[in-house]
Amino acid sequence: MELAGIGKVVLGSIAFGVFWVMAVFPAVPFLPIGRTAGSLLGALLMIIFQVITPSQAYAAIDLPILCLLFGTMVVSIYLEKAHMFRYLGRLLSWKSFGGRDLLVRVCLISALASALFTNDTTCIVLTEFVLKFTKQHNLPPLPFLLALASSANIGSSATPIGNPQNLVIAIQSKIHFGKFLLGILPAMLVGIAVNTVIILCMFWRSLSSPSKDVESLKPSPTPPVEAETEMSSHKFSPAKMSHMSTPTPEVVDDGEGSHRFSPAMMSHPAVELGPEGSMSGDVEKAGKLGAAPAVIDEVVEEKERKGRKRALFLKGSVYVVTVGMLAALLSGLDMSWTAITAAILLVVVDFRDAGPCLEKVSYSLLIFFCGMFITVDGFNKTGIPSAFWDLMEPSARVNRASGVALLSIVILLLSNFASNVPTVLLLGAQVAKSAAAVSASDVDKAWLILAWVSTVAGNFSLLGSAANLIVCEQARRSEQHGYNLTFWKHLYFGLPSTLIVTAIGLPLIRG
Repeated sequence: MELAGIGKVVLGSIAFGVFWVMAVFPAVPFLPIGRTAGSLLGALLMIIFQVITPSQAYAAIDLPILCLLFGTMVVSIYLEKAHMFRYLGRLLSWKSFGGRDLLVRVCLISALASALFTNDTTCIVLTEFVLKFTKQHNLPPLPFLLALASSANIGSSATPIGNPQNLVIAIQSKIHFGKFLLGILPAMLVGIAVNTVIILCMFWRSLSSPSKDVESLKPSPTPPVEAETEMSSHKFSPAKMSHMSTPTPEVVDDGEGSHRFSPAMMSHPAVELGPEGSMSGDVEKAGKLGAAPAVIDEVVEEKERKGRKRALFLKGSVYVVTVGMLAALLSGLDMSWTAITAAILLVVVDFRDAGPCLEKVSYSLLIFFCGMFITVDGFNKTGIPSAFWDLMEPSARVNRASGVALLSIVILLLSNFASNVPTVLLLGAQVAKSAAAVSASDVDKAWLILAWVSTVAGNFSLLGSAANLIVCEQARRSEQHGYNLTFWKHLYFGLPSTLIVTAIGLPLIRG
């Protein structure tokens, strides 16, 4: 595609620049409107500047991606209600053999959960657990927080539902779930192992001795003797797919939007799987009728028994529907409608007003994606991305090692500068077209390389992914176990880890 007229190029670049600034710095002083409004502003400017027409803007919105994202959000909400993440948290400290054993468990559980339930949701619900057991065992929080965030990013690369950019790639490439999984799974498994070894090597001594990082922890009013009880009784706050608030300057300005746009903390109260209403009404009614204490006890026991049965049925239904959804995805059924079907089934099985659950869906994230689709499509129509790719394409083909290396460097840099989702939207079609020109068999491999590198690139810096920022903010805001994960602490680990894991994983990608 050739460059558009100078006016369209300039105005389209301005609109995209506004979107980029709002995504990277959502609370920028001269326009603190946030990422969602910033993406809509960028889309609106594309139309006002006549870079694209209103009909082209509507066509740019990818409904299958939005449906898949919505469906996976709802399923994750019901899985949390069924205590899935609480059980994963308990695995972290069950029969532990020390700090190194705990760190390996964090890496494995984080990777597995992220592949199935998205990386950001995993980080939201496990960060507090990580802080609690490090405090309980007098271990430094830093290696465990790094393990949680980095393993979540690497693990999420294996499936189309692991992170937003993989959703985009799976829909645009039409690679079915099973092929996507098998294509990246070897690289993911080796990447997790290598990443774990890197953390162990960096923090080997501190994992076997009392924490030297205790000064960074806020004083906890919880006595040591209560640690085990607190650990087992911790209740997760519901997760919601939305954006993190901007970190304070000491943590580094929030760049989540520039790399991945996903869940943040929920302000809604937890909605537990159990019977509607309470026992107090039945007991009060029995009391007013002059029932004997034995009758009242019987009413209470019957109510509790019915409640336990209903809760058990609902939990089982959630797990069965989730397994069925994964089986359907592996069989190659349409991913968007499979996720929507699973979500609606869970709503029906719950057999109550779905409002409280659906309120936890991050509609702001869905709106953000709509604005981003329009803005990126408008920027593509300026011809700038195509012109840039035309310069690189002869040297960045995936049929030779040097081309894969150059392509990976470009993806890594763009993912940390312009965010990984826009990078995938800008480069995806061009990379696939280039691969198809050489060999049709290389097209799927090109898409999977894009998925692998753009995801692992999130480990490069603290601002590289939403998962990093979620862990950072959750740790900093923790009332009893607060810890400040700084930009430089993360970069010290993230730079070598990203380069090594990316390089080792690339030869293992299979199209």
